[in-house]
Amino acid sequence: MSTQRLRNEDYQDYSSTDASPEESPSEGLGSFSPGAYQRFGESNSTTWFQTLIHVLKGNIGTGLLGLPLAVKNAGILLGPLSLLVIGVVAVHCMGILVKCAHHFCRRLNKPFVDYGDTVMYGLEASPSSWLRNHAHWGRRTVDFFLIVTQLGFCCVYFVFLADNFKQVIEAANGTTNNCHNNETVILTPTMDSRLYMLAFLPVLVLLVFIRDLRVLSVFSLLANISMLVSLVMIYQFIVQRIPDPSRLPLVASWRTYPLFFGTAIFAFEGIGMVLPLENKMKDPQKFPLILYLGMAIVTVLYISLGSLGYLQFGASIQGSITLNLPNCWLYQSVKLLYSIGIFFTYGLQFYVPAEIIVPFFVSRVPEQCRLLVDLSVRTAMVCLTCVLAILVPRLDLVISLVGSVSSSALALIIPPLLEIATYSSEGLRLVTIAKDALISLLGFVGFVVGTYEALAELIQPSATPVSTNSTGAFAY
Repeated sequence: MSTQRLRNEDYQDYSSTDASPEESPSEGLGSFSPGAYQRFGESNSTTWFQTLIHVLKGNIGTGLLGLPLAVKNAGILLGPLSLLVIGVVAVHCMGILVKCAHHFCRRLNKPFVDYGDTVMYGLEASPSSWLRNHAHWGRRTVDFFLIVTQLGFCCVYFVFLADNFKQVIEAANGTTNNCHNNETVILTPTMDSRLYMLAFLPVLVLLVFIRDLRVLSVFSLLANISMLVSLVMIYQFIVQRIPDPSRLPLVASWRTYPLFFGTAIFAFEGIGMVLPLENKMKDPQKFPLILYLGMAIVTVLYISLGSLGYLQFGASIQGSITLNLPNCWLYQSVKLLYSIGIFFTYGLQFYVPAEIIVPFFVSRVPEQCRLLVDLSVRTAMVCLTCVLAILVPRLDLVISLVGSVSSSALALIIPPLLEIATYSSEGLRLVTIAKDALISLLGFVGFVVGTYEALAELIQPSATPVSTNSTGAFAY
């Protein structure tokens, strides 16, 4: 599998989400009839409920834990409203991608096209001769942003693991069984969070050496169980004794709103998994309904956790809500459980860019050197994500950067332009063109401003940081 060619028809396009490889299309296409959007076979098809679970799994990850800080960056009123708008627009763009993919499947008599293929065919169908001649760059652009997004997730995981383990270890001496009494826990300083990242490096290198999807699926199950239990415990805590919301600003400073955008689109960017899941359904005609239902649940989850988390912790909210949980053994175990889930998910997220990058190098060396080159490239890629995490050790800024740079392109900028290119020769209503142009423009503005503000905050932190990931004393 590691030497799989990038352009073959079984390319696995499940991007930038915490979805596992088992959710991607499998081999064996079967017959295809024009006008139908073919699935891979009854024995490997998923029911509507299984597809719904996959949609939920693919959209619930580390971005969810950063949403309380995102709401702080937008305001207790503007934040939830903006999350709702971004959610609606993101789901609409997913629908656009599915519609365009169906169009090319019928037109080209193909059983399945992924995100990159759809963009390439869309450019080939555009009225511009220059775009038609450079259509292959559409595929490469999607691959580029896919790699950036997935490796960005891996960087986030390094920072998340380091911050949470650092806090648990430093609070070990003051950790009690009482989670209700207000008390100040003085943390015992240990090593810098960057050293924790380096400590995780060799273990994660060994993890990505696993190339069998069936083995990775076992890790996916462990990750899902641990993260689900952790989320239940987080909700159980933040709904208790919610402070008076009148002390919180309804609308935050305009300078921090781009950081909100980056974090929000990071959380919502699950568009890469849409086509593989739709293609595997036993009854693909029901997929739009399943997609809208699943994303409605995800949006409610995002808005509720973001709002309740900010209401509960106020100005002290950190890059991950787990860092604000009390230093008692119950909630320390929550941090460890979620961290375990994130650790296993690293290998699943890493699989996507590895299947794009590794074959490029492996195919250029003799047979006897391929295993060594494969493992060497994987090691170099993990080291790269570790170095980038060390250079940007603030969890909130890593999430905002990844969201602004790549997630906005995949989720907001490309799909509307794809619709214009695909259907322009067939005649599009002016209102549709205006709508698509507006969505892409807003995505591009978020891309530029969000990236700028995140880099500016990284280079010259504000006097009152958006969050701090250095562990200090917390009062509860």
